[in-house]
Amino acid sequence: MPTDRPPQRTPLQGVRGRFHGRGPARQQGSAMSQSHRSSRISGFHKKSPAERLAIVSEFAGLGGAAAAKLSDTGNLDLDLADRLVENVVGSMNIPLGIATNMKVDGEELLIPMATEESSVVAAVCNAARQCYDAGGFTSSMSGTLMIAQIQAIGVADPHAARLRILGRRDEIKAVCDGCDPILLKFGGGFRDVEVRVLDSQGGPMLITHLIVDTRDAMGANAVNSMAEKLAPHIAEWTGGRVYLRILSNLADRRLARAHAVWPLDQIGGEAVRDGIVSAYHFADADPYRAATHNKGIMNGVSAVVLATGNDTRAVEAGAHAYAARDGRYRSLTRFEVTASGDLSGSIELPMAVGLIGGATKAHPTAQACLKILGVASAERLARVIAAVGLAQNFSALKALATTGIQKGHMALHAQNIAMMAGAVGGEIDRVARILVERGTVRQDVAQAILEDMRAAAR
Repeated sequence: MPTDRPPQRTPLQGVRGRFHGRGPARQQGSAMSQSHRSSRISGFHKKSPAERLAIVSEFAGLGGAAAAKLSDTGNLDLDLADRLVENVVGSMNIPLGIATNMKVDGEELLIPMATEESSVVAAVCNAARQCYDAGGFTSSMSGTLMIAQIQAIGVADPHAARLRILGRRDEIKAVCDGCDPILLKFGGGFRDVEVRVLDSQGGPMLITHLIVDTRDAMGANAVNSMAEKLAPHIAEWTGGRVYLRILSNLADRRLARAHAVWPLDQIGGEAVRDGIVSAYHFADADPYRAATHNKGIMNGVSAVVLATGNDTRAVEAGAHAYAARDGRYRSLTRFEVTASGDLSGSIELPMAVGLIGGATKAHPTAQACLKILGVASAERLARVIAAVGLAQNFSALKALATTGIQKGHMALHAQNIAMMAGAVGGEIDRVARILVERGTVRQDVAQAILEDMRAAAR
C-alpha cells in the first residue's frame, strides 16, 4: 500500500549514515562530546544488539566501517550471541586452524585450534610429526569427578562438627542426587563427601567437599546446585553460618594425562634431547621460567578448549593451581631419557571439559569442531587436549634448546607485521620474507620495505 511516510531505518543503519556523512560527527570523530558522555545507560540490557551498537558507536565515535565490522558476527547468529552473554553488540572472531599429524592412542585425529597467536598450530603439527612413527601419544584419565565446596564459619566445635557431617553421608547423597536425576540416568551423581577444618586469618572454617561424577558435562551448574541445596543442612548440623557454596576449579579428581616418545633421529640427536631435558629442569626448578613454560603448554590446551566451546578460564586456573599443588609453582610436564636414549615426555593436569551444556552445545562452530575431533565423551576430549598441550611444550622447548624461540615464531609473526604496515595480497609474503631475511621484524621497517616495493613497481 502506498505511503507518504519515509522508510524506517534500523539503529545501525542510522549510525552508518551518520558516520559516512559530512556532518559534525564525521568532522569531530565523535557524535557525542566528551563532556556529555556517560556510561550510565538506562535499560541498555533491554535493547536489541543493533540498538546497543548504535549507542556504543555514538559514544565512542566509531564510524560506519567499525560499526559494520562489529555487526558482522560471522558464523555466529546474532540472536544466539545475544542469548549466550549480556549486552551483546557483536562478536570477536578468532582464527580457527587445524593441527595435523596427531595420533592419540592409535587413533588418527585432526585437531581444531582457536587462537590468535602465530606458530601455535604449527608447533603442534611439528611435534606430532616427530613422534608419529614412534606411536604418537598415549593418554589416560583419572576420572570425571568434580568438587563443590561449602564454607561454614562460627562453628563452636569444628572437629566434632566434621564428624557429624561425615556421619550423614547417606542423607547428603540423597540431597545431592535429588538435584539432578538426569545426571544419575547417565551414570553420574554424588560419590563421596570430605570435610576439612581449615585455619584462616578469620579463624577456623569448616569446609565440606562434595565429590560428584559429572560424566560428559563440565559440571559447574550441577555441583553448584548440589552445594546450594545442601547448605542449609550443613548450617543445621554444625550450628555455624554458611557462606560460599561453589565448585572448585582445582579439579584434581579429573586429571588428564598424555605421554609420547621422540626418537633421537627425529629430533636432531643427543644434544637436542639434552637441551630439552635441561630446559624442563630449569622450568621445574624456577617459577619465573615455569610461568612461561606452562603458558606455552596452555597455548595449545586453551586453543582446543576454546574451539570446542569450553571454559578456558576454568581450565587455565585449574592447571596453574595444580602446578603449585606442593607449595611451589612447577612445570606441568616432565621430560626424561629412555633406556634406549630417546626423549620421553609426559603431562598431567586437571581438565574439566564437557560435551553438553553452554556454548559447547549451542555454538555451531564448537559443534563442528567436536565433529572434526570425533570424540564421544568428555573424558576422551580431555585426553586429546592433554596430548596437544604436551606437543606444544615439546616444540617450544626444542626451539629454545636449538635455534631459539624467535626464529620460527618471527617467521610467522612477520606476516602480521606486514599486514599492520599496510601490505595486501602478494605484498604480505614478500614483505614478510624480507623482514625475516634482515632479521628485523618491526612495523616501521615493514612500512619502509613496502614503500620501496611500491615505488619500484610504478
